[in-house]
Formats: sequence, structure tokens, C-alpha cells
Amino acid sequence: MTRHRRSLTAVAALALGAVATAVFGFAAPASAHVTVNPKDAAQGGYARIAFRVPNESDTASTTKVEVVLPENAPVGSVSTMPVPGWTVTVEKRKVDPPVEVHGSQLSEVVSKLTWTAAGNAGVKPGEFQEFPVSLGPLPQVDRMVFKTLQTYSDGNVQRWIEEPTPGAEEPESPAPVLTLTAAGASASPTAGAPADDDDADEVEAEGVGLATGLGIAGLVAGVAGLLLGGLAFARTRRDPTA
Repeated sequence: MTRHRRSLTAVAALALGAVATAVFGFAAPASAHVTVNPKDAAQGGYARIAFRVPNESDTASTTKVEVVLPENAPVGSVSTMPVPGWTVTVEKRKVDPPVEVHGSQLSEVVSKLTWTAAGNAGVKPGEFQEFPVSLGPLPQVDRMVFKTLQTYSDGNVQRWIEEPTPGAEEPESPAPVLTLTAAGASASPTAGAPADDDDADEVEAEGVGLATGLGIAGLVAGVAGLLLGGLAFARTRRDPTA
């Protein structure tokens, strides 16, 4: 009888171990990287975007963020929103031919934005910060790739500069990408106003949570079945008449 109890305990331990492995496997997050939100906008229009910068270090804070605007997609009007505790510097470059903005020909455009944290305002471990920007008119290209450098308080620099290739596996250090659609084309699969980015993130998070919850529930049900089967087996061995 003692041997049967030990066998049952071993089965239960293995099953619970499998549940724990599966649960932590579902919950493990992918490596975060700098992104642009929303991820798409219309050619020829103006867009308010935000560079979302998560901190991947366990010990250091993000103290500087440098965003390079693509040379093949000059934008005439670029303005930043104040971020508490951060200062921003703007670098420009000459362009030829000029860029037209509201009937004016501009021979200079913004080439780089650099945000620097003051004092203790850096992005701390486990946090993220958004850096909003308004820009336009957006060029007639399929996408804008913003190569970004993220500097930490310990001197390490993460270079988010690899250009993703559509349909290919995501590179290790991808640059933020803003996809541009033709004017009048809907970036959403359904008609109507596009959903707010935060709402989309919330829906995505709820979907992931639901899928994970259903998977865990199924695993728990399986463990319960194993335990009940083991108990029935042990009872049968104790009582041959059963």
C-alpha cells in the first residue's frame, strides 16, 4: 500500500511540474525593444506618434534616447511634446530638392532628435517612457525607419538600428518602423475611425490573457484527471473485489 501511495505521489509531482513548466513558458515575455506607436499613418498627412522606450536593464536607468529620422524620407514639420524630467535637442540637415510645407519650400529638415534625462528622471528598471512627436506632411514612401540609440546610466548603449524585412524573421535589434499607407486607404481591416493604440494594446493583452488562462485551465483539468485515475487505481489494488 505504501508503494502505491509513493507511485501516486510521484505521478502527481510530475504532472504538477509539467503544469508549472507550461505556465511559466506561456508567461515568459519576449525581449522588449523600442517601438513607434501607432505603427501606421497616411502618406501626405500629419501624425502624432510616440517612441516607446522600455528599460531592459536590471540595474541601470535609460538616460538618453537618440532617434535618427530617415534620410530617404524627409519631413518638413517636426515638433516634440515636453516630457517631464527630459530635455530634447534637435539637429537639422540640408535637403535638395526642398520639402514643401503649406506652400513654403524648406531647404532644411530635422535629421535627429535627442532626449536626455535630467537628475533622477531616467527610465528605471521595469519601466518604460514614451516620447511624443508630431510630424508631417508624411512622405510618399511605404515606411519610415527610425534608427535609435538607447544609452544607460552604466554607459552601455543599445543600438536599435537593424531594418526589419517584411515577411522575414525579426532581427535581434530592430529599428522602430512607421508604416505609411496611401492617402484615403484604411490601415484598419474594418471601416470607421481607427482604434486608439492603448485600446488595441488592451485588447491584445486581454486576448493573450484569455488564451493563457484557457491553457492553464486545461492543464489543471488534466492533472485532476491523473490524480483521480491514480486514486481509483490505488483503491482497486487495495480491494480486489472492487
